[in-house]
Amino acid sequence: MACISTCRRRKRQEVLDGPGLFVVAVVVWRIGEHLRHAGDVPTSHQLPLSILDLAIIGANETAADAFAASVAIARTAEACGYERIWYAEHHNMASIASSATSVLIAHVAAHTSTIRLGAGGVMLPNHSPLTIAEQFGTLATLHPGRIDLGLGRAPGSDQTTARAMRRDVRASDQFPQDVRELQAFLGDTSAVPGVVAVPGAGTHVPLYILGSSLFGAQLAAAFGLPYAFASHFAPVHLLDAVATYRAEFQPSDQLAEPWVMAGVNVIAAETAEDAERQRLAVSRRRIGRFVTPPGDLTDEEADSLLASPQGQQIAQMMHYTAAGTPDAVARYLRDFADEAGVDELMTVHPSPTIAERLRSIDLLAGAMMPVAAA
Repeated sequence: MACISTCRRRKRQEVLDGPGLFVVAVVVWRIGEHLRHAGDVPTSHQLPLSILDLAIIGANETAADAFAASVAIARTAEACGYERIWYAEHHNMASIASSATSVLIAHVAAHTSTIRLGAGGVMLPNHSPLTIAEQFGTLATLHPGRIDLGLGRAPGSDQTTARAMRRDVRASDQFPQDVRELQAFLGDTSAVPGVVAVPGAGTHVPLYILGSSLFGAQLAAAFGLPYAFASHFAPVHLLDAVATYRAEFQPSDQLAEPWVMAGVNVIAAETAEDAERQRLAVSRRRIGRFVTPPGDLTDEEADSLLASPQGQQIAQMMHYTAAGTPDAVARYLRDFADEAGVDELMTVHPSPTIAERLRSIDLLAGAMMPVAAA
């Protein structure tokens, strides 16, 4: 593919330096699931592609390995023409290294030059709006025109961990007000008299509302902000949320027309058989994280659990997944975007190894962005 040649010309070995085995905690679902129509918004042939990188710590790996892999992913995505890469705030999860989201963004930004980077997202109830404004104002000052800030209201952890972070259990109720306060800190006029975010004020870092329910859709619409739906693991309300957001959208200084991003899992490989092998390996690895206590399972044990009603419920979380050859994956993604009314795809590449993930990123770009990848 054209994109692969591009990546090779830019010192392919530098991209591949880092961890070998890179197992991710997601289950993927076969291509070809039926999609209901959620809107009449056409998508262009050059549908913007982005990446959600969960900074996964694989089996027998360290956080340092995950960070090296994140740099490799970002360099490859930049060379192949992806729009942006986001990192999600999670806490007390042994397999995810992106807990200090702004620090990881700074690290990756220092090793790339053009691709947009951001949080997908910062769980705002865990922080004061001023602190986040200062962090992302610093990032925007160091890397002008490259920083996004996606905001969620979930804790990104369990209740015990939330208490360890000194999180107020009522903080989520203040999410709309905190978004407005943060927006003002990043704008020209603070909403808190006598308090200015330095750096931050005047940077106008673009905000995005994340969600997996109608609440986020309605808030994004009311505030005139882009909306990113977590359909890569919470597919149930995608279509209703997109329809609600588009129907209720109010223009703002940041955004004149509604803009919808949606998560989708992708395993692109040279052959359908190889994609299926990767899909099954990831599924087996993930199901092991749901047993009590978590642990490694034999293939037979994992397959038995996956075939159970509980296993099918877990698999259904990954309803929106494309696994196959580049052309088959591209067809699925275009159909998904058209029928769900999506303007930009946030792809999650969960292949078992970092080499396979980089290959999936390459192949998808070659199939869907031939001009950018050439």
